Amino acid sequence: MRKMTTKLKKNDKVRVIAGKDKGMEGTIISFVPKKSSVIVEGVRMIKKHVKASSANKGGIIEKEAPIHISNVMLVCPHCNKPTRIGIKFLESGEKVRYCKKCGETI
Repeated sequence: MRKMTTKLKKNDKVRVIAGKDKGMEGTIISFVPKKSSVIVEGVRMIKKHVKASSANKGGIIEKEAPIHISNVMLVCPHCNKPTRIGIKFLESGEKVRYCKKCGETI
């Protein structure tokens, strides 16, 4: 199986570009590398039936489900538009991500 590579990072603000939650925005909570998916805060909410135990009360809880990484796009903090991400090297040799729409570093 191929290793997932992505230019997205945890706590990046993303917008859903496909699926039933298209247009929703949220921040990335975590990655699921084996499924090439991300968990985005407030997006793709599902209901899960939880059995009562000593740790929790039980009942029906709502939680975020993974969404495939190809269905989300980074929202640039400068121009507030969904954008592709490029990588460039600064004169100091540091590797940075940049917005392909406005050219600002992320």
